Amino acid sequence: MDVEHAVVDSPVGPLTLVRNPDGLCGLYMHLQRHLPAGERFGPRVDTGFGQVTAQLDEYFAGERTAFTVPLAPRGTPFQQRVWAALQTIPYGRTWTYLQLAEHLGNVAAIRAVAAANGRNPIGIIVPCHRVVGSNGSLTGYAGGLERKRFLLDLETPASVGVQDGLF
Repeated sequence: MDVEHAVVDSPVGPLTLVRNPDGLCGLYMHLQRHLPAGERFGPRVDTGFGQVTAQLDEYFAGERTAFTVPLAPRGTPFQQRVWAALQTIPYGRTWTYLQLAEHLGNVAAIRAVAAANGRNPIGIIVPCHRVVGSNGSLTGYAGGLERKRFLLDLETPASVGVQDGLF
């Protein structure tokens, strides 16, 4: 088995999960940008993704704040560094692209950091949705801004209303 995939339902629409022998190497949303060609997903299977789907179900139910499934994203060494850094952004918090570049020790690489963030192959679990524009705006998300807002609201239900002056 090189790679194989499954498609599961979620509150943000169908998710395509892709794995190789080392772990989960893809989590893609329906019609997202930078979606690899379907043949790169390998054959569709109906079993073997139980741990991933259970953790996603817990996340969407508000019961999980961190994932523990083995990950095996494919990318350049720089992309790998960016994706690892994304996993250090705390649940319920956001960073700007500048903060992410600072965390990586290279402010001058902010555009490259943003590009790597946009190419994250394991959405939701590697939380690229937690990166926002310098003014806090929801800028660019491969899964679409509506999904990004949904994920951020899911992670901060109590504080969103307070920050927005709704309470």
